[in-house]
Amino acid sequence: QAKGETYGLARKIEQLEISKRKFLGEGLDASSIEELQQLENQLERSLTKIRAKKYQLLREELDKLKEKERNLTAENKMLLEKYEMGRGGIIPKTTSEDLDTEGSEMEVVTDLLIGPPPIRHYKKFHPPN
Repeated sequence: QAKGETYGLARKIEQLEISKRKFLGEGLDASSIEELQQLENQLERSLTKIRAKKYQLLREELDKLKEKERNLTAENKMLLEKYEMGRGGIIPKTTSEDLDTEGSEMEVVTDLLIGPPPIRHYKKFHPPN
């Protein structure tokens, strides 16, 4: 009985290897049109499932990032209010719209400076006696 099980498992492994090679596009020479059509349909179904899972994961990640953005915006607003209270209200009030960077434009310096940093001349300071 053990020999029969071993033989059955060996055949099953061989069939799986053949299927694997076909999925990888190898060993298709002896395949009929029906077999190729079935293989194509199976691959398309698999690809549809893969894309659906990928979309779901991307959507979940996007939702997490949006939640993180909301939390950080709220925290930023709270910290700004704390800062303003500590400074006696000298800083002009900033609204949450001002903190929202989505869709806003920012000016950025993009100069590329190559070489050693500029030489700075320092003067010694002697305090008066």
